[in-house]
This record gives sequence, structure tokens and C-alpha cells, in this order.
Amino acid sequence: MLFRLPKDTKEIHWTKHIKEKMRQYQLSERRILRVFRNPERKEIGVAPETICAMQTAGTKKHPYEIWVMYQKKGKKLIMISAWKYPGKSPIREPPPIPEEILENLDEILKE
Repeated sequence: MLFRLPKDTKEIHWTKHIKEKMRQYQLSERRILRVFRNPERKEIGVAPETICAMQTAGTKKHPYEIWVMYQKKGKKLIMISAWKYPGKSPIREPPPIPEEILENLDEILKE
């Protein structure tokens, strides 16, 4: 089967890295865009100013997740990376908030 690499458009720029990962994990352009448009979960990306979107896939016996890392620059969308995670990935914990700030928030919400 011949693998077709995605082409850049006015709205979307595909990096060389994501093209390599798409070939490695056998992910099509349509599948990546489907994960981007209808994610089951979104998280802050590891790289600065990036967002990660995820969808589950596979079967009950062999589940996996498809992740896409992207960045928005104005109206342009930059697709950075994609990967498959075997099984179910842990949900990241919310960022630690100091006790003083939590107390202040409680006071504000009570008013």
C-alpha cells in the first residue's frame, strides 16, 4: 500500500516530524484531522505553547490511543507530532495550586 504524505494548505502546516511519525504509525491525514476536530481529551503539550488531543482506538482486547500535538499561530495551525500510546494513558494531574490561593478562592466564592 502506498502512503501519501499530507500537503500544506493555507490553514494547516505539516512538519517533517509529523510526516515521519504518520508513516511510522500508519496514520492517515484524515485520521489525524479527525483526532484534532473531535478529541476525547485535550492536555497541555510538553513543548511550549502546544496542545495535545487524544482519541481512543483499537479493540477491547487491544486498546490504544492516538495523540496529536499541534500549535496555533494566529489563523495557521501547525501539526507537530502524532503517536500511538498502547493501552490507556494516565490523566495528568492539575497544576499544583498553593494553599493561600485556594483559601482566597474559597473566600471569593463564598461572597
